[in-house]
Amino acid sequence: MLVPQQLSLPAGPGRAVPRQAGKPIGSITRGTTNPNRLRRMDRWLAGPRGRQLRHAADPLVVDLGYGAAPTTAVELHQRLSRVRPDVEVVGIEIDPGRVHRAKPLERPGLSFRQGGFEIPVDGRRPAVVRAFNVLRQYDESEYAAHWDTVRSRLAPDGLFIDGTCDEIGRRATWVAVAPEGPVSLSISVRFGAFALPSDVAERLPKALIHRNVEGERVHRYLQALDRAWLEAAALAPFGNRQRWLAMCRSLHAAGWPLLDGPARWRLGELTVAWHAVAPC
Repeated sequence: MLVPQQLSLPAGPGRAVPRQAGKPIGSITRGTTNPNRLRRMDRWLAGPRGRQLRHAADPLVVDLGYGAAPTTAVELHQRLSRVRPDVEVVGIEIDPGRVHRAKPLERPGLSFRQGGFEIPVDGRRPAVVRAFNVLRQYDESEYAAHWDTVRSRLAPDGLFIDGTCDEIGRRATWVAVAPEGPVSLSISVRFGAFALPSDVAERLPKALIHRNVEGERVHRYLQALDRAWLEAAALAPFGNRQRWLAMCRSLHAAGWPLLDGPARWRLGELTVAWHAVAPC
C-alpha cells in the first residue's frame, strides 16, 4: 500500500499558482514525443495501480501535456481500456494548435482539450493525472506549486504521476503523488541500456534531479543501488535480469522501504517510498 508523505517544498515563492481568468496555468514546452515512449509507466499504471482504476467511481484519466503529437494519449487509452473498458482519457495541452491537430483522433473514451495544470474537466475529479516530460522543463522553484494545483483537482483516492524518460523510453522515473502528498519514486529501465543503475539520474523528475548530491536522500539511494549492482556482478553470466533481482533483494534486506516485489523487479522496475528519497 502506498502511504502519502509530507510534501517537501523547495525554497521559493508560495504554493498558490496565480491564474488569469480563462487562461491555462503553465507554459508551452517543446512537446517532443515518440510512439511507445511511455510504455513503462503505462505498464505500471495498468499493473500495480490497475486495481485503483478498476474501482474508481469515475474512471477519468488525464494525459497532461501530451506534446506535439497525441500519440501518448492514444496509447494510454488503448492500454487502460484493457483494465477498465469504460475508461475516459482526456488529453490536455496548453498549445491550441496541438489540440486542433489531435481532434480528428477523438473517439468514445478519448478526447482532447486545451488547458494546463488547472485540469479543465468540467468540475470532475480525475482518478489519474499523468504529466510526463512536462515539469522537467520548468524551473525547480515551480514544480511544488504545480503539484499542489493538480493534487487539489484529484479524486479522493486519485493519483498524480510526474515523470521523465529518455527519448525512446529505455530509462524512466516517476513520482506518484496522492491528494495528501507524494508517496513513491519508481525507476524503470531496459536491461542493457545502462552501465550502473544511477545512470537513470539524468531522468529524475524535477523534484529530485537537482538533489542528486552528497547529503541528499536520493543520492544515497542511487549510490546504494550502484553498490548492490556491483556486488551482484557474479550473476552477470546469467543475465542482467538475475543481477537486477539480486540487487533488489539486497536493498530490501538492507532495510530500504521498497513498495514492490519480484514480479515488478523482473521488469527492470523498482519503487521506493517517498520518505527514503525526499529532498532534505
